Amino acid sequence: MTEDHRARVAAFPDPGALTPQKIEAKAVEAGSAKAGMSPARAFVLAVMAGFFIGLGAMFMTLVKSDATLSPAASSLLGGLSFSLGLFLVLVAGAELFTGNALMVIGRMHGSYSWVALARSWLVVYAGNLVGALLLAALLVGAGFADMAGGAVGETMVAVAAGKAGLSWRVAFFRGVLCNVLVCLAVWMGFAGKTVVDKLAAALLPVTCFVACGFEHCVANMFFLPMGLVANALGYAAHGVDVSALTATGALANISAVTLGNIVGGGMFVALGYWFVYGRGERVSSAGDETSLPV
Repeated sequence: MTEDHRARVAAFPDPGALTPQKIEAKAVEAGSAKAGMSPARAFVLAVMAGFFIGLGAMFMTLVKSDATLSPAASSLLGGLSFSLGLFLVLVAGAELFTGNALMVIGRMHGSYSWVALARSWLVVYAGNLVGALLLAALLVGAGFADMAGGAVGETMVAVAAGKAGLSWRVAFFRGVLCNVLVCLAVWMGFAGKTVVDKLAAALLPVTCFVACGFEHCVANMFFLPMGLVANALGYAAHGVDVSALTATGALANISAVTLGNIVGGGMFVALGYWFVYGRGERVSSAGDETSLPV
């Protein structure tokens, strides 16, 4: 790079976003903080995350209950509304199991053990479930299914029946694809330093996975119980097959999606970026890049 080129580059303001190598370093630091967090604190933050993702799912359900929308518009607006959940997690602060698949990066650096990683994941997973079920219980008490003349309840049943009716294989691969996008949103969120940065990072990946029908285990901790309750209360859309909408069907879906989410986020995103950026000389998230990956 010539001196003239350097001068012209220096004339532009710093955009403030971290480079990919610095994002990788920040992901290691974040993973270490998560692995070292007390179980009680992690659990409460995880309950918040389950509640937040449920709020996004609630918003999406309301939007998709509008029968006047075309399928494309319904998918697009549903995805945008669901983005609320991850936006709250990124900005307000919470522990989300799917995003924490990125902790694999820190484990590969030896910052914590596999046992510490598994313990963190289990605590957060349990907290996410409690948060999602807590919101579902509140919405049942609030009569949320009755909104739009019962159309919201019918949508709950239709969404849950569709998820429970997936084969284990299909649910698994949809879980993989979902968490590739979710972890990329979290990864890009690390790069930003403002609320607007984090909103921009969340919008398109989340909208994409929702519109494409991919599967998110924490969202399904909300969708499936709500669908089961709405079905028991008599809400059922015309032509919707609810035969698979049982507790067994719900557990089968969540098991497949959970494993898919781990593979999608932990292997495709975390291991991929560790391989590219994490095997060279370490840098801090705030420091200069001192080497290329080897």
